[in-house]
Amino acid sequence: MRNCLTVDVEEWFHVCGSEGPLAFGRWNTLPSRVVDTTRDLLNLLDACSARGTFFVLGWIAERYPALVAEIVDRGHEVGSHGHLHQRVYELTPESFARDLETCRAALAAAGVRDVRGYRAPEWSINGRSLWALETLARAGFTFDSSMAPMRIVGDPDYPKQPHARSTSCGDVMEFPPLVDRRFGQNMPMVGWGLRMTAPGRVIRIIEDRNARGIPVALAVHPWEIDPDPPRVKLPPAKNFAHYFRLGGFRRRLERILRGATFAPMGEVLGLSPLST
Repeated sequence: MRNCLTVDVEEWFHVCGSEGPLAFGRWNTLPSRVVDTTRDLLNLLDACSARGTFFVLGWIAERYPALVAEIVDRGHEVGSHGHLHQRVYELTPESFARDLETCRAALAAAGVRDVRGYRAPEWSINGRSLWALETLARAGFTFDSSMAPMRIVGDPDYPKQPHARSTSCGDVMEFPPLVDRRFGQNMPMVGWGLRMTAPGRVIRIIEDRNARGIPVALAVHPWEIDPDPPRVKLPPAKNFAHYFRLGGFRRRLERILRGATFAPMGEVLGLSPLST
């Protein structure tokens, strides 16, 4: 069974709700790492014969269109990660629609005109913003991967496998991130949760889901494999989520990629191939 390796293409400083050194007004002054780290990740996927879905921030696509073109040229799918890395529930339906359109325009200018998948920053389509699914359907998106079946950012009762979400503008296929039941709660197999989990355990979790006919989605960021990531002082919770166990993650991720089969999300969902 094929699973999904998804990548949120953003800079190391794209942390939702951050002020001070990572405030939006300072983004253009901070050192960029996204081209080098994304290319390193592309090389790793090539080495592991894995293909994935890269949810690209519009802000990145505007500045590095050649990177977006390289992602496509190397056989991967490109989706939208929004434009300015804002939590969806902090937007209105109108401002969310504008954010989607601005990102789509940036991706189109980089050569990607057929964008059918979306990933919200910080998994922020939840009980506070379910209206966003209708906005996505109206804008022509076919699938979403933003609703996390876990506390804090989502809801533990959300389905843990791909499913259809009905809206007045049509269905949107929802592909949630993989979670594992640990310590009495759903732990994400993305971000800090993936970094803290031994590769062998991740592979066993994937095999268990696949044996039950369920494909899974993992999510990583290019900055997570940076060999020398920039560090700034963040509030404790954000500092943990951003910096916990970064060391050696590239090596651990390689073991996971070699232990299962990965393909773009659109293909795993059975959508028709994109025209080239």
